[in-house]
Amino acid sequence: MRLGLVGYGAGGRFFHAPYIEAATGVELVGVVTRSPQRRAELASDRPGMPVYDSLADLLAAGVDAVTITTPPQTRRELVDEAIAAGVHVVADKPFARTASEAAAMGAAADAAGVKLSVYHQRRLDADIQTVKAVLEGGRLGTVWRFHSRFDLDEPGSLDAGPDGGLLRDLGSHLVDQALWLFGPAARVHAHLDHIELDSGTTDCGFVVCLTHTSGVVSHLSASKVNRLQARTLRLYGSGGSYRATSSDVQSSDIRAGRRPVDDPDSWGYEPPSHWGELNTSSGAQTIASSQGRHQDYYTRFAAAVAGTDTVPVPVSEAVEVLRVLDGARLSAQEQSVVDLTPTPTD
Repeated sequence: MRLGLVGYGAGGRFFHAPYIEAATGVELVGVVTRSPQRRAELASDRPGMPVYDSLADLLAAGVDAVTITTPPQTRRELVDEAIAAGVHVVADKPFARTASEAAAMGAAADAAGVKLSVYHQRRLDADIQTVKAVLEGGRLGTVWRFHSRFDLDEPGSLDAGPDGGLLRDLGSHLVDQALWLFGPAARVHAHLDHIELDSGTTDCGFVVCLTHTSGVVSHLSASKVNRLQARTLRLYGSGGSYRATSSDVQSSDIRAGRRPVDDPDSWGYEPPSHWGELNTSSGAQTIASSQGRHQDYYTRFAAAVAGTDTVPVPVSEAVEVLRVLDGARLSAQEQSVVDLTPTPTD
């Protein structure tokens, strides 16, 4: 699959290109960026990689698929342009401004006969894969609660304004992980922290409480301007508990200059100092890290384009994430619990 990357900011450079390179069945054949700084970074990272001024120029050069990882306010227009050209699309998150807008984008892709998948690759984080393995092991019994905290000391990376905010950024991942692990949400209650920026009032932290239809309650929280750096996960069930403090190992390694293509077998494991602990009536047990492999997202997407697999994250699942985020914003505004149960018209 010949893939073009639209955008080479932090997202394109650190969260897409290294994993495209390491995936099976994919070749990165061009990048769209007009920024002189981004072009210089691309030339340093990937000498000889073709670079284009626009998506139209990239499409004219010939690709099978594109990844759109530009700022949120530009994303829908570019996704629509790619769909209209008949190429397959990976769209970064936040996928759309609202759940209804996301559904319309999915319908357009279906009508055009192209694959559209949303980049919720953090299902493939090492710590979340480990949580999945703990749940499948069954030793927690009936799971009651899930706590997921992700604090980042990155005030400069906060997308500002009405189309930005941390809830639609990191919140997209935390909500997607919770829905992937525990199923649909029936209710949401949320609190948002806000700051004033040049582009307008922007949410910079959140606490979101989901009640899943399965009965599990997920407590999700994050911050970006409070000078904290922490990633913690906890599970509570009738059989015990699980807790872990992770290092977000794949992102940390990428920023340190390491690449998954260099040693795929050892890539993506949390170090032993960040292994979790399972506590049951039998005592405490250290749980070794599962492997995190963001590159598998692109391997599976290529297989979907080839007709041998389904897309890794279908639009329908991204719509559900946005339904929760829409409900969380409403909850924070009204200081209320918002019912997410679909109505017959949904």
